[in-house]
Amino acid sequence: MRLDRFLSNLPTLNRQQARLRLSQGQVRVNDEVVREPLTEVRAFDRIELGEQLLQAGRAARYYMLNKPQGCVSATRDPRHRTVLDLLDEADREELHIAGRLDFNSTGLILLSNDGLWSRRLTQPASEISKTYLVQTEQPITEQMRLRFAQGLYFRFEDLVTRPAQLEILTSHSARLSIHEGRYHQIKRMFGQFGNKVLALHRESMGPYRLDPQLAPGAYRALSATEIGLI
Repeated sequence: MRLDRFLSNLPTLNRQQARLRLSQGQVRVNDEVVREPLTEVRAFDRIELGEQLLQAGRAARYYMLNKPQGCVSATRDPRHRTVLDLLDEADREELHIAGRLDFNSTGLILLSNDGLWSRRLTQPASEISKTYLVQTEQPITEQMRLRFAQGLYFRFEDLVTRPAQLEILTSHSARLSIHEGRYHQIKRMFGQFGNKVLALHRESMGPYRLDPQLAPGAYRALSATEIGLI
């Protein structure tokens, strides 16, 4: 929210009065005087007007989790364990998931209460690459690799997928990098060749690679350096 709008939402100030207080240097954000009305503020910011504390700000939190099989990428579910159930954290219901995985898929999940950070990871315009290890029922062929690189037509959405990089590892396994996240996309891509995906494990999202020290179901907080990668 813009700072002038935040201030004008107070019962004692209108927009003009808010801008006057800003110009007079009476407003501090995170202990710094701010005079620019268009400054964006968030729930994590401490905002003061003179000696009055308007918003204390809450801590931004960022976690990396190694999702196990049989776990739902949701904040709540009436029948199944969710990824939030794996976290031993206060107020975990404030967290949301940046990039979901299917019920039986495994690997990297990122969680945060910072919506702007999460959107930078997941919005299509960011063109974030996501890399997966894939195991299939039938052999993976050179024809599949070439077709993935060209893009595949999805009739339901009436679109062609963006070029994807398929690195064949063994006859039935590959590393796949995609730049979008459509519904069951990887299973549908292999499905066009009649090849069923048996296992899917996400290794990375953009600059974030799953920590090899994290066992399935384990998680850790991101470091300040990691948070600033996007």
